[in-house]
Amino acid sequence: MSETDQGRILLSVTGFNPKRWYELLSKERAVVLEPEGARDPSIRYAVVWKQKPNLLSTLPNLRAIFSIGAGVDHLFADPGLPDVPIVRVVADNLTQYMREYIVWRVLDHHRQGAHYRGQQLRKVWHEPYQPPAGEVSVGIMGMGHLGRAAAGALVYLGFRVNGWTRTERPMEGVSCWHGRDGLPGFLAATDILVVLLPLTHETRGIVDYRLLSQLRHKNALGGAVLVNAGRGKLQRETDILRALEEGILKEASLDVFEQEPLPKDSPLWTHPNVFVTPHAAATSDPAHLVPPMLAQMDAFERGEPLTNLVDRHAGY
Repeated sequence: MSETDQGRILLSVTGFNPKRWYELLSKERAVVLEPEGARDPSIRYAVVWKQKPNLLSTLPNLRAIFSIGAGVDHLFADPGLPDVPIVRVVADNLTQYMREYIVWRVLDHHRQGAHYRGQQLRKVWHEPYQPPAGEVSVGIMGMGHLGRAAAGALVYLGFRVNGWTRTERPMEGVSCWHGRDGLPGFLAATDILVVLLPLTHETRGIVDYRLLSQLRHKNALGGAVLVNAGRGKLQRETDILRALEEGILKEASLDVFEQEPLPKDSPLWTHPNVFVTPHAAATSDPAHLVPPMLAQMDAFERGEPLTNLVDRHAGY
């Protein structure tokens, strides 16, 4: 099949250099950064991240949209999003990156990393009490592909693991709750809260003061902990700071923020009990993500169904 028969790929990204994505995609298909005219008929696929609003609605022969990042809320923010299949990015290395990040941050809080770093600065030689993993409950909000991978690793390490999802999704070795009715029980049984939810109308701002106040504060760690590696707009940062100041939260690790990059005047940068990373928990690596995208396009043209599709009704 020639490149003309295949149709071209529109690559439209905001916030980073598209060069490497362009190089890898163009090894097998014709790629453009801008459509040729308002209704370019040659484009059949779009590979995007925060594309220009209404850009995709002008493409009459668009067959599928591929999101570069794990989140797809940027697509639903487009008022001209066309009614074609949307494919989520799923790749082994992305899953591994997120699994590593969650295990790293959970272990750092569990093994009192902030306390030891403070002692080192003061040249203090003191060993505080260290609870075993079996006395600590990690609760994961969002038990999709990434959440389940992280849960499995934490179970292996000996933690008690809880999971919360919008609808029922049981997992062996994990205590599961679902729906709004299940949220209070999940929070009350959780010492370290890990947030991996998608951003939807229902989840926007869900990590607020009221939610944080329902975590188990009297626990073996000496307080509740928050880890958010999902989406920045899931959290209310003024509420997180309030919870830290009032002792509702002991510590927090935040990889995502309401505004990114995190403003230099944000008190989160300098708070002694907050660990900040620059949306780096699971970076989209084109070397690992482009091949499955191209394979899906090839399979789709052979009449096979697309996989890892976004549920438009659920928003993820």
